[in-house]
Amino acid sequence: MIKTVLGRIVGDAADGIDPDQVSMEYTPTPDGRPDPGEIVWTWVAYEDDPSLGKDRPVLLVARAGEVLVGLMLTSQDHDRDAADEASFGRYWVDIGSGPWDAQGRPSEVRVDRLLSVDPADVRREGAVLDRVRFDQVVDAVLAHR
Repeated sequence: MIKTVLGRIVGDAADGIDPDQVSMEYTPTPDGRPDPGEIVWTWVAYEDDPSLGKDRPVLLVARAGEVLVGLMLTSQDHDRDAADEASFGRYWVDIGSGPWDAQGRPSEVRVDRLLSVDPADVRREGAVLDRVRFDQVVDAVLAHR
């Protein structure tokens, strides 16, 4: 199960992880195992009710021991309501479209909500995000911590 709170990584898989000690890295490896730099599908809890959630794409950005750290993706466009989103502490970065979305829709990554991901909970790998877009996401994460 993945649980998060703004600015900290919490939950069953995240016990003892200090987000300030997590080093974001780009290490995608085509070996069938989830790695930072890859977009994978896994279950993500809703913020307002962590007992509920849905299967969604997540960009992996770091590894903390055996636990992965990720950021959720959405195909909803938050550019039009960016000021409103920011007033609630939610920040998004456009990453365009890719093979992680079967319909080819453009995606955004939420950069203020770090997710702990147990590798065993990854349903499937969706794609490798290119290094340029990965670095843009990491820069945004660091700006909104």
